[in-house]
Amino acid sequence: MPFLGLGLHVLIALFFAVHSYRTGQNMYWLFILLAFPLLGSVVYFTVVYLPSTRIDRGAKKVVAAATKVLDPTKELREAKAAFDYTPTAQNQMRLAAATLNAGFAEEAATFYQACLKGPFAEDPEIRYGAAQSLHECQRYDEAVAFLKAIRVDSPGYRPEQVVLLLAGTLAGAGCHHEAEEQFIAAVQQFGSFQTHAEYAIWAVNTGDWETAERLRAEIQESQKRWNRHTRKLNTPMLRRVTTAFNEAVR
Repeated sequence: MPFLGLGLHVLIALFFAVHSYRTGQNMYWLFILLAFPLLGSVVYFTVVYLPSTRIDRGAKKVVAAATKVLDPTKELREAKAAFDYTPTAQNQMRLAAATLNAGFAEEAATFYQACLKGPFAEDPEIRYGAAQSLHECQRYDEAVAFLKAIRVDSPGYRPEQVVLLLAGTLAGAGCHHEAEEQFIAAVQQFGSFQTHAEYAIWAVNTGDWETAERLRAEIQESQKRWNRHTRKLNTPMLRRVTTAFNEAVR
């Protein structure tokens, strides 16, 4: 039995050694794992392996969500303090994003406009944030300009999110024909649940019930293939779709 236990420790250490090599960890981990199989495995599991797993990432998301609910302005306060202390471009970008996430769209739009001056004038991340904040402010024409600029200058940047935001922004501006073209392109190119859901919500809001019902049927069919994790992840969007249909028939 002692030999069996020793062999198990070695096998576990070898497993972590392979993981260390494949994930490009520092070479000293190999020495620790092979020189001290039991203790090294425990340390490696705690320090390296566990933080890289889905379980840990899920736990971090739960903690982040709980923090946002309990203290929704924490990130905004920290971002503002960081920018006040060190007014760098990076801290300004963080402040703009935190302001938008906190729901202060007008202020966020001002921050993003400031970020777009100088060497970051064509940064797609800043342009996208600016478009989001302008969309929330109902300054649709300005938002459309930023989104179209992203598609021209940075076509590989968040293509699905950009086309959906562009479609929604065009709809807000009253350009329903152009908006529908973007929704159709999004569904055809990506075919994701989100593209179907956003298109369905738009169709309901514009009274296009034939399209809305077709998309809802496709969503319901795709749900049959979801696992529990996917269903939980998509719950907020499903609620939006259900709410849109329920409010439309009242």
